[in-house]
Amino acid sequence: MAQQAVTGRSTRSRFAPFRHVSHRQEIVRQFTPNWFALTMGTGIVFLVLLGLPFQLPGQHLLARALWMIDTVFFLLFTILFCARLVRFPETVRPMLDHPVQSMFLGAIPMGLIPVVNGLSVFGVEMFGPTALSVAHGLWWFDAGLAVLIACLVPYRMFTTQQHSAEQMTAVWLLPIVAPEVTASSAGVLAPHLSQSAAQLLVATGYVLWAISVPLAFSVLTIVFLRLALHKLPHRDMAASSWLTLGPIGTGSLGLLLLGQAAPFAFGGTPLQQVAVVARDFGLLAGLLLWGVGVWWLITAVVLTIRYYREGMRFNMGWWGFTFPIGVYTVATFTLFRLTHFFPFAVFGTVLTVALIGFWLIVISRTLTGMWHGNLFQAPCLVKPGTQD
Repeated sequence: MAQQAVTGRSTRSRFAPFRHVSHRQEIVRQFTPNWFALTMGTGIVFLVLLGLPFQLPGQHLLARALWMIDTVFFLLFTILFCARLVRFPETVRPMLDHPVQSMFLGAIPMGLIPVVNGLSVFGVEMFGPTALSVAHGLWWFDAGLAVLIACLVPYRMFTTQQHSAEQMTAVWLLPIVAPEVTASSAGVLAPHLSQSAAQLLVATGYVLWAISVPLAFSVLTIVFLRLALHKLPHRDMAASSWLTLGPIGTGSLGLLLLGQAAPFAFGGTPLQQVAVVARDFGLLAGLLLWGVGVWWLITAVVLTIRYYREGMRFNMGWWGFTFPIGVYTVATFTLFRLTHFFPFAVFGTVLTVALIGFWLIVISRTLTGMWHGNLFQAPCLVKPGTQD
């Protein structure tokens, strides 16, 4: 009987939610900014659906549902992360000093942008004009947060974190790419605002783009050198090979969207002619950046196949398979909309299928890991010598 009782308890615990978390408070203590990559990946899926050059049955409803789900996730993660900061302030410094976990702070402002874009697209029909005011306010908050993180994390890299060329990966891109993601959103939101508000938004968007993209390309150069000298990172970092596509796709998309918004924002002002130049330059430069991404896309595919053969194990880093290819896909569809060059539509559709496939795999494994609790592990809180 005693043996049966023990067996019964072990069987029940096997199916209990959060069984790998010793106490519910540990979920808060072990919550990491990596989780905001889920809102990035889910958000970019609904944005890609909206950008499809053809209409599917229920497409708009599905995109809106994904946006609402994404918003709920972002709110939940924000509550958990703020609770960690307040309830366990002693964990903040280890997080900032961790050479990998700190990089994912950039996922917070990047995860908020799909929520803002969704408010611009769906907000008025669901909540009325107030939604645009909320989106506008959230955009400025996101811009400030993105710049703060883009400065804070490199500062910690320069002063307290321990790095080496051999350990470096494309994860370095995460904090510095956040401002250009916010910049691309300015091109989405600006047409919904008054001209005076759009002017400031678009001008700030170009500044954010300039803060981020040149710095991101300097990191891409280091990534190339690191791969040549020290070969591939461990297979646990397999998804980082896709992160290189992120700043390229977002940089292209930012110039395209800001360029399209500029004539409206600055029409009838002394900068009207400059705005027309910005529109034309945005198309040309966006196309050139898109071309740069072709090489990195091919490289990411080839490296992923190699990693797959070596036996990749799931971790939260797999969300890196989603957002980079997603923003590159949105840039591809934007180029099709502006040029009417049909191969862009075909190529973008292929990328969309790949994105949805990646997302379905990663979201299913993430939800399973959330249910069992084994994904709530903060690397910065693991004592040396205790990791598996």
